[in-house]
Amino acid sequence: MFAVTVNVASCVGFIVRENLIHRFYKNLYTGKEVRKMKIALVTGANSGMGLAATIELAKRGMHVVMLCRDPRKGKVGWISAKEQSGSNEITLMHCDLGSLESIRAFAEKFKEKFDRLDVLLNNAGVVSLKRELTKDGFESQLGINHLGHFLLTNLLLEELKNAESGRIVVVSSGAHKWGSMSFQDPYFEKNYNAAKGYGRSKLANILFATALSKRLEGTNVTVNSVHPRAVATNLGVNRKTDFGRLITRALKPFFLTAAEGAKTAIYLATDPEIKDVTGKYFYKMKEAPVSVAARDELLAERLWSWSEEQVGLKNKEQETII
Repeated sequence: MFAVTVNVASCVGFIVRENLIHRFYKNLYTGKEVRKMKIALVTGANSGMGLAATIELAKRGMHVVMLCRDPRKGKVGWISAKEQSGSNEITLMHCDLGSLESIRAFAEKFKEKFDRLDVLLNNAGVVSLKRELTKDGFESQLGINHLGHFLLTNLLLEELKNAESGRIVVVSSGAHKWGSMSFQDPYFEKNYNAAKGYGRSKLANILFATALSKRLEGTNVTVNSVHPRAVATNLGVNRKTDFGRLITRALKPFFLTAAEGAKTAIYLATDPEIKDVTGKYFYKMKEAPVSVAARDELLAERLWSWSEEQVGLKNKEQETII
């Protein structure tokens, strides 16, 4: 119980500090309208920042594919997105990013429906106060936040290349500074710590974007990562418990709305002025510094190779994709 309390306290302290410093920041991106029908895929799209991004991209004239794990919640989000955006160009599809089988099945279905992909917004994520495993035995934070998106992105690279200008946006976090990579115990089988586990997954997001940007040099596809700041839907506690409700009420004034949190991701997905920018980390619509570990290109390459092994991307298959 003490360890959980410390983990929550660490997360809460970071969130409050971030949002007190920038509480009155009002330079929100309004952007330029997307004039040509493009296709965007948003993961974790049924609520929070993913839903806000879906609505905004649909308003800008994109056909948005909402990728959701839960069919019931997905349908609720889909109806809400159509109502709030005024667009019928929104498709709901299902995928569990904690299941490699589900990801592969979704990728095949997507390819059957669409021949290209202009924007891939890797937004879905989890925070687990206790150690949990995905269907494939990965620790859930690293498994969903990083490995699930690693496989999904690789499987859709050809569709991104088929677009006039493909963009990949990876939602990371300032919490990457808490993280370190361990290939001896990547899934915290010993001494699980929620804050460090989340930080590891967010560090992996940045390293993944760095390594992928190198592989995509000379193509029409860019990839960047983003720190959206602390968004009201991203606390990661169970709000059905008394403790969860108490924490949520206490911290709500310090959080951004989902729409505010999505602004930089929308900027990276749509702004023509940065169409050639790749391999960078953004905060409040500007390039931002990252931790020493996140700048380590050798670590990024090692993580890439390890991730390939974990998700079953063999060299022959990978050569075809890249």
